[in-house]
Amino acid sequence: MLELVELIAKELVTKPEEVQVSSRQEGNTFVIEIRANKDDLGRIIGKEGRIAKAIRTVVKASAIKDGIKVAVDILQ
Repeated sequence: MLELVELIAKELVTKPEEVQVSSRQEGNTFVIEIRANKDDLGRIIGKEGRIAKAIRTVVKASAIKDGIKVAVDILQ
């Protein structure tokens, strides 16, 4: 799942080498964190958060298949 999020995020930004995707566990939920150059955050979030919502939808659909809970955070 991390590879999927990283691939999507790197395709959206102008500086893909600065994209970092990591995960941590919080209770029974895996939290995937996306970090990118602050100039590229708008590209990942999208207009009115539409791209971020789409990323979360894809990740959650993949997680349901595996039977786990996942959250996606976009950080500076």
